[in-house]
Amino acid sequence: MHLANSQESKSLGEVKILQEAPIPGASSLSDCLDDLKLGWKKSKSLAGLWHDWPKLVGERLAPNCRPISMHRGVLVIGASHPQWRQALQYNKMQLLATLQTAGHRIKDLRIQQYHPSKTERIESEKNIWERHPSRIDVHGLATCQKCGKPAPTGEISLWGQCGFCHRQELSPQISKVTTTKDSSQASPKSKF
Repeated sequence: MHLANSQESKSLGEVKILQEAPIPGASSLSDCLDDLKLGWKKSKSLAGLWHDWPKLVGERLAPNCRPISMHRGVLVIGASHPQWRQALQYNKMQLLATLQTAGHRIKDLRIQQYHPSKTERIESEKNIWERHPSRIDVHGLATCQKCGKPAPTGEISLWGQCGFCHRQELSPQISKVTTTKDSSQASPKSKF
């Protein structure tokens, strides 16, 4: 039976009334992440193995193979190339011993070919902006052959005309509507 401590109970004369324990204070994000990593290590889960993988297999091998799954003590390791798969096969017993020494509960290793899906790297806005055709500080200024107005050289070399002329060429319906509105507003008819 659990006895309530002074924070969980309140005395009213001879009667003790139980009350809720105080809520613990909030912890920082780094403390939460540290607790999560500690939980991984204690449970020796696949997530903990992922975290320790570069230290366990070495910097050369880690980018070329990875733990894929673990079921009933059998760890499945995927190799990105047949040569890495062969290297893992030759060093299977040594790798198993290293994993067991690190405290991971692994009975056996299965090594297979693994082709992870390539994730496209998204280029940063800074890199895109550095090459943007509308930058006159990078590409300089030239004259548009279509409208005769100054325009960035990058736009002219890319489209053969300035960005404004290019937009009008891409959307002729919009420019017709705009031109019609402008002409009707330019010469209003008087009723008098």
